[in-house]
Amino acid sequence: MNKLDAATTVGELKKRMGRFRDDRDWAQFHDPKNLAEAIAIEAAELLELFLWKEKAEIGRLLKKDAAYRLAVEEELADIVMTCLSFANAADIDVAGAVTAKLVKAAKKYPVAKARGKATKYDRL
Repeated sequence: MNKLDAATTVGELKKRMGRFRDDRDWAQFHDPKNLAEAIAIEAAELLELFLWKEKAEIGRLLKKDAAYRLAVEEELADIVMTCLSFANAADIDVAGAVTAKLVKAAKKYPVAKARGKATKYDRL
């Protein structure tokens, strides 16, 4: 895990995103509908960086092409920032939601049945 990931809480990031929004008077635009749309758009921009590339090429680019890696990092950051803004707008406890979802997913995908398989839970 990277140093900043280990040292920064979700709550701190949500506060920073709130300040960023408020400094620009963007709260008027940050409703759940608009932010959900923005998340999908930002995710599509990340996907575009992988379009028509093979896995091996992507791996090589991520390791050896600084400009490509930076573009991927920036698109991922856009997605995470928009998700944090959505969580602020919808008053969602991100850590609580992720923790609850992991518990639910663990039940749907027990290790004994799901390990090494990309099969949907209802077909395990």
